[in-house]
Amino acid sequence: MAYRVLGLDPAPFRHLYGLSDSVLAAKGVQRHIADAKPGFPDRIELRDAEPDERLLLLNYVHQPADTPYRASHAIFVREGAEQAVELIDVIPDVLRVRPISLRAFNARGEMIDADLVAGTDLEPLIERFFGDLTVDYLHAHFARRGCYAARIERS
Repeated sequence: MAYRVLGLDPAPFRHLYGLSDSVLAAKGVQRHIADAKPGFPDRIELRDAEPDERLLLLNYVHQPADTPYRASHAIFVREGAEQAVELIDVIPDVLRVRPISLRAFNARGEMIDADLVAGTDLEPLIERFFGDLTVDYLHAHFARRGCYAARIERS
């Protein structure tokens, strides 16, 4: 079954690029410098930042549906990232190297299934969830910290 893994649109974050640490702090945003790889997963390009790259840590509403499953969490965005990644039938390394909590949602934004899997075993779970025609989209979360990682849709 064909699927697409989608990074976030950079547009809502661009206004933060280049701001001073004090202005970012006033907005509840922190700047971090990657000091290890893996360790700082960018949600736009769906890759781990290289050492010395700058990232913004901020709260992001990844599940805006008006249901009990509405949710937000901390995410990293690489400062200066300009192009959201879209991968067809490919699991990016940023997901493959981590344990993933995969959550299946219907068109109303209600979670109807979820499971934990090693990132290396993500594809069979994607296929299983999309085998259920009531599943509209999937959210991948990094299982250890619970942070939103990426949206997965049928292709």
